[in-house]
Amino acid sequence: MLKAILVDDEQSSITSLSEKIRRHCPVVKIIATCDNARTAIESIDSLQPDLVFLDIEMPVMNGFLMLQQLHFRNFELIFTTAYDHYAIKAIRFSALDYLMKPIEIEELKLAVERAAEKKQHHNADHQLDLLLENVLPKKAAFQRLAIPTAEGLQFIKLNDIIYLEANINYTWFHLSGNQKYVVSRTLKDYEEMLPADIFVRIHNSYIINKNFAERYIRGEGGQVVLSNGTVLDVSKRKKIEFLKAIGY
Repeated sequence: MLKAILVDDEQSSITSLSEKIRRHCPVVKIIATCDNARTAIESIDSLQPDLVFLDIEMPVMNGFLMLQQLHFRNFELIFTTAYDHYAIKAIRFSALDYLMKPIEIEELKLAVERAAEKKQHHNADHQLDLLLENVLPKKAAFQRLAIPTAEGLQFIKLNDIIYLEANINYTWFHLSGNQKYVVSRTLKDYEEMLPADIFVRIHNSYIINKNFAERYIRGEGGQVVLSNGTVLDVSKRKKIEFLKAIGY
């Protein structure tokens, strides 16, 4: 059973989400609801929930500033938002879940299932650290990425990623130091997430960090040689985009 706290400044949203959880998520027990950040801080620190549903935009103090002030932070977190928030990318970089209002039942159930699974495998404190590192100081670019692996979460530096390789609905991360991780997300997900000024899709199966590209071999699509010695095909369709990205 996951003890949950719901945080939202709109009572109608709390009522709606509470009802959906009671009907469709039997693994979740709601132990408190809060309509402002200050009350939420007190409730989370005292009740120490397993799961928090948190609205991003609230008056006086938004969800991110609220998280920064918590003492207890070892809980799974699902954001809720009524619109395509500017911080969605930071949330995805941290491997956290978010639900768009009005919340769909199936999306809610999947998010709760992921939260229950993650709760068994890792301490959420580092995940929140990464989120706040990316969203509070308005940086020009994110520096680290959380990737969900079979053992839990792995936090990696973007500068360590040499290339990503598709394997059906999975993605292999190839990192400097001969490290490799497999993630149960598609290459398309990471194409949308990673900064396009650094990471280039060169093929249906590959995204490369252009900073690791050492040589290009001409051909119909050609091939790129990476600094670790890996040789990857460039598709004919992606050739022009790739050459432009490397300044050719």
